[in-house]
Amino acid sequence: MESSLPSARWSQDGDSVVLEISGDWQQDGPLPEIQGEPPNQAPVRYVTGELGAFDSTLPAFILAHLRKVAKPLEDTRDAAAQAKPPLDGLPPNLRGLMELALAVPEEGDARSKPVETSVINKLGKISINVWAGILSIAEFTGLSVLALGRFVTGRARFRSSDFWVIVQECGAQALPIVSLISFLIGLILAFVGNVQLTNFGASLYVADLVGIAMVREMGVVMTAIIMSGRTGAAFAAHLGSMKANEEIDALRTFGFDPFDFLVLPRLLAMVMMMPLLTLYANFVGILGGMLVGAAVGIPPVLYWHQTLAALTLTTASLGVFKSFFFGAIIAVCGCLQGMHAGKSSAAVGEATTRAVVASITAVIILDSGFAAIFTVLDI
Repeated sequence: MESSLPSARWSQDGDSVVLEISGDWQQDGPLPEIQGEPPNQAPVRYVTGELGAFDSTLPAFILAHLRKVAKPLEDTRDAAAQAKPPLDGLPPNLRGLMELALAVPEEGDARSKPVETSVINKLGKISINVWAGILSIAEFTGLSVLALGRFVTGRARFRSSDFWVIVQECGAQALPIVSLISFLIGLILAFVGNVQLTNFGASLYVADLVGIAMVREMGVVMTAIIMSGRTGAAFAAHLGSMKANEEIDALRTFGFDPFDFLVLPRLLAMVMMMPLLTLYANFVGILGGMLVGAAVGIPPVLYWHQTLAALTLTTASLGVFKSFFFGAIIAVCGCLQGMHAGKSSAAVGEATTRAVVASITAVIILDSGFAAIFTVLDI
């Protein structure tokens, strides 16, 4: 005989509450369907005409509600308020169980209380989590280096078609957003610089300001931030979804190294595309500054020659040099969070968020380190 689905429906009978119970309430059965909002008073009557088999699940459900509505009455001195709730309509065996349960008062210490955590305990947990994160990043970076070594020696295995698809996603498909942001950054730098330089009659040096700022810092940093939010997040979401669907475990079962098959092509694509996107961003940003220069009376030809005069080969190569490292760190952060994501849709979203935050933070920290090194080296 098939079991019917358990359900409970709250209804009003005037000012009184009626609870209708039906179906089979079994611990290993389906979850009960609760209809209506549980009221703040005990039922005066139970309707159990369609109630089937039940175990401790049903008495626990009824007792939990009765204890909940009786809790505000613990401190009252009214004897009537402390009277046991009616159990009319319940089957004899269930009624007997409820009477026994209600006859024993709930222990005040039975409920779990939040444990007070000391400051030292919290600090220790934070330190352990930070150390575990550092070890995870170090391990993943080491695996990336080993994978690159296998690639150089021709022992890495991944599909070339997948690699070129990733290259297209990291490169050509990122051009529109990189173009827009870089152009606007060039405009902003030129506007701000012109406001100050006009006071000294040196508007022409807007070209120097925009050119040097774009090729040294703004071009590569803004491109890295864009790729962190766009491509790094996509890496984490893709790999996290594959882990949730157990596709990564399937690759291991078939004898493929998931690191070579999934992480390595993404790492190579990002390292390959970031310098090209940086050069493109630098050029578009300079064009944006040139547009502002033309608006304030600087001829485009003069602006261009002034930019070329201000830029040296060393200055122009700094942003491109940093872009290799930024591309690697973005790919590592995205793939790391994706490979370590949980096996649920919520975990995939959390991994994507962590990937964006981690990659942007790493880019800014790495850029600060490069700035300090270049200052010490007087570059």
